[in-house]
Amino acid sequence: MLNNNENLNEAKFNPTTPNFRTEAGKKIAQLFPEVVADGQIDFDALQEVLSPDLELTGGDEKYGFTWRGKSDAKRIADTPARNTTLVANKEKSKDWDTTQNVYIEGDNLEVLKLLQKAYTNKVKLIYIDPPYNTGKDFVYHDDFHDSYENYLKQTGQVDNKGNSTTTNKETNGRFHTDWLNMMYPRLKLARNLLTEDGVIFVSIDNNEQAHLKEMMDEIFGEENFVNIIVWQRASGGGNASGIITGHDFIFVYQKNINNLIDYRGDKIDSKRFPKEKKKIINGKEYFLDDDVVRKVFGKYSGGEQRRLYFEEIDQYRSLDKAEELRSKVKNGEYILIKQPNGKHFFGQYKSIDSRKKLYSIIQGVLNNKGPIDIAELGLNENYFEYPKPVHLIKKIISSISDTDAIILDFFSGSGTTAQATINSNVEDGGNRKFIMVQLPEKLDKKSGAYKDNYRIIPDIAEERIRRAGEKILSEHQESRGKLDVGFKVYELQSSTINKWNEEPNEFNNQLELFNKNIFTEDSNNQQRAREIAIKSGIPLTINPVIENDTYHYISEDKEVFVVLGKYDENLLRTLDGKRQLSIATVVLHELENGSEIKFNLLEQLKQNTDLNNHFNLEWL
Repeated sequence: MLNNNENLNEAKFNPTTPNFRTEAGKKIAQLFPEVVADGQIDFDALQEVLSPDLELTGGDEKYGFTWRGKSDAKRIADTPARNTTLVANKEKSKDWDTTQNVYIEGDNLEVLKLLQKAYTNKVKLIYIDPPYNTGKDFVYHDDFHDSYENYLKQTGQVDNKGNSTTTNKETNGRFHTDWLNMMYPRLKLARNLLTEDGVIFVSIDNNEQAHLKEMMDEIFGEENFVNIIVWQRASGGGNASGIITGHDFIFVYQKNINNLIDYRGDKIDSKRFPKEKKKIINGKEYFLDDDVVRKVFGKYSGGEQRRLYFEEIDQYRSLDKAEELRSKVKNGEYILIKQPNGKHFFGQYKSIDSRKKLYSIIQGVLNNKGPIDIAELGLNENYFEYPKPVHLIKKIISSISDTDAIILDFFSGSGTTAQATINSNVEDGGNRKFIMVQLPEKLDKKSGAYKDNYRIIPDIAEERIRRAGEKILSEHQESRGKLDVGFKVYELQSSTINKWNEEPNEFNNQLELFNKNIFTEDSNNQQRAREIAIKSGIPLTINPVIENDTYHYISEDKEVFVVLGKYDENLLRTLDGKRQLSIATVVLHELENGSEIKFNLLEQLKQNTDLNNHFNLEWL
C-alpha cells in the first residue's frame, strides 16, 4: 500500500533499510498519479501511460538476458535489511575521532543495504574486483529468507558442519548462475549510491566478462556504458596452451551518461618536448601544443582528420567555427605557428600539469607488482593471491577530477583501493574518502598469515592500511596532521532492536519482551544509537555529541536526536536550543507509564508552529 501520511511529524521509527519495491511505487505515484487506484499501482494503466501507441507483434517474444534464480536475485536486492546493524570497533580503528574513512567487516550485500539511507547519491567512484568465478571456493551464497543467519554460516561464525563455503565448480550445473545471482543484487544496490555523475569500474577476466556486460547493461542501462579498459596484467605465458592471455578487463559505466565526466589519463611527460616548445609562465612550465585545433574542432570540410592551417579557415564548413577560431587568435588564446611552406598552424600553450585523455588500454602496470606493494610495507607478499597493483587503482582514481570524492570498494580484499586513495591524496593534496567492505573470511590454519597471528582477511587488510599510512607520512613529513590516514572499523552484527518472532505460539512471549525492552540485552546505548542513526540516514563518519543518553548526530543535510534516557514534557524545547539545521528528527522510546508525556509532546507539535516546523518525532 502507498503511504499517504509521509509528512506527518509523528511516526513509528522504521528499523529497516529502504524497501525498493515500495519506494519505486511511491515514485511512480508521484510521477503518474492517474495510475494509482485504492492505494495500489494499476499496472495496465501504467503500461498505457508509458506506451500509449504500443502494438504487440510477434507474441511475447523479446530480447532479454535471463538465468535461473534471477527473480530471487531481484527480490534479494529489493528486500530491506531488517535484522542487522553496524557496530563500531574502536580498538581496530585508527584516528577514530578525526578520520573520514571507513572499513566495514561484513557481507557486502547486507552492508550495501545499510548504506542506502546515508549514502544514496553520495559516492562518486566505485571500484570493485569481484570473484572471477574460476571454480575455486565461492563464499557468497545469498539466502532470500534470512540473510544474516546465512552470513554467519558463510563466515563460520556459527556451526554449520563445514558449509561455510561452497565449491562453485562448473560440474554443479550452476557455474555461471551462482555468480550472476551473487553479483546482480550487489550491483543494483551499488548503483543507488552513485552521484548523478558517478562512475563504477569493475575488474573481470574472460570467465564472466560477457555475462557481466549483459548484466550491467540491464542494471545501469546500455546508454550509460562508457568503455571497456583492457589492462595488460602480465607478459610472457610460460606453458600456456593456445593463445596466451595477458590481459583482464575493466568495465566502466556511469550512472547517467548525460553527465559524462572528463576521464583523465596520465600527466604529460615534459621531457618529450624540446626546449623550443616549452615556456615558463608565472613560474609554471607550459608546453606548446601545435595540434590543438584538430583535437578541439575535429573533422573539417573534407571529412579528413588533419591539422588546419589558419589560411584555410574560410573553407571550414561552419562559419561560426571559423569566427570562433579568429576570435581565439585575436584574444591570444591561440597562437599562430609558421610552417616551412609559409602557412600557419594553430597552437596553444598548455600546463605541463594538464592530463591526457584516459586511454582504453593500460600497459606498464603488471600484476606482479601487487605482491611487491604489500612486501614494501613489511608484510608477506604471499598473504594474497593476485592483489591488484596500487598504481593501477591510482590510475582509476586520478581519472576522476573530483579530489573530494567518496570512493567505495565493496570487494576490498587486500585493501589496495584504500592505499591507492591515501597515495592519491598525498600526491595532489586531495581529500578523498574511502569506504572499504570485506567479508570476514577465516584464514586457513595452514596459511602463513594464520601463523603470523592473522585470523580473518580484514585483519591483514587493516594492518596494511595502517602501515601504508605511516609509510606515506614518514616520506612526506609535511603532510603529518593534514593527511587522513585513519579509518573507522565497523562490524556487521545482529540488530540491537529485538526481532519480532512471527510464530503464533510465541506471540505472548514476544509481547512481554517488547513491553520490557525493545532493545537486545547484550547491546549498549552507543550501539543502539548508532543503529538508529544509520537507519535514519546519518553517515558512518559522524560522531555524536552525547549528553545524558541523548545522542545528537549532525551531517550536512540531516540532524537526528536519539533519546535513550529519561525525558519530560520540556524535551522538544530543550532540543530546540541545540538544533542546528532547519528541521531535525527526534527518535525516542516510550517511557514506562509515560503515555501522558507522549501525549503532551504530540500536543506541543500540534499547537506550537515553531516546534512543528522544526521537529519530526519518531517512536521506537
